Amino acid sequence: MTDQLGGTDLQEQIGALILGDYDDAGNLTEADHLALVARTGAAERASQQLQHRAVAAARSAGVSWAALGRELGLTRQAVQQRFGGRTEEGLPDSQERWLGPVTAFDEMGELELAGRMGWRTIGVDWLRHRVLRTDTQWEHRRVLWTKPSHLYETDGWEVGCRAFPWLYLVRDLHKAPETAAAPESE
Repeated sequence: MTDQLGGTDLQEQIGALILGDYDDAGNLTEADHLALVARTGAAERASQQLQHRAVAAARSAGVSWAALGRELGLTRQAVQQRFGGRTEEGLPDSQERWLGPVTAFDEMGELELAGRMGWRTIGVDWLRHRVLRTDTQWEHRRVLWTKPSHLYETDGWEVGCRAFPWLYLVRDLHKAPETAAAPESE
């Protein structure tokens, strides 16, 4: 597979990121090998998360299971089984909850309202945001993930969560939250 941006193999690019500064792979210690195994495991989990988010975004845009199956080399049923179910994670405490359902068209308005009440996004799933209650108001911003996330971290912005192809940025406004009802949870 050739990357259109750099013309090099995507697997080579990922391998270079995982290998980091290992110049001579023939002289690796056991600890070095274990570190590489850990890095590849983390890369695999990140890749799977990106694929799940890409499929969720495609589904929310109306792409059929059959079309996704063709693209992934799977049957419609296999891709639906793999990506269709959503497991519910227990929320650690009442300081976290789900905000939604929201779409790309209304999520920023909902996040603005939640941010004024002291909630900031910390995660995203299909049609919903995981938000955390804080003691200050938050501003939310959604940007297309076209460059390394640290380049967006200016003027007090930080990455709240990633949902390919979006980055959701948050910024603490250092003001007490407005008092109102908590965001609706599912």
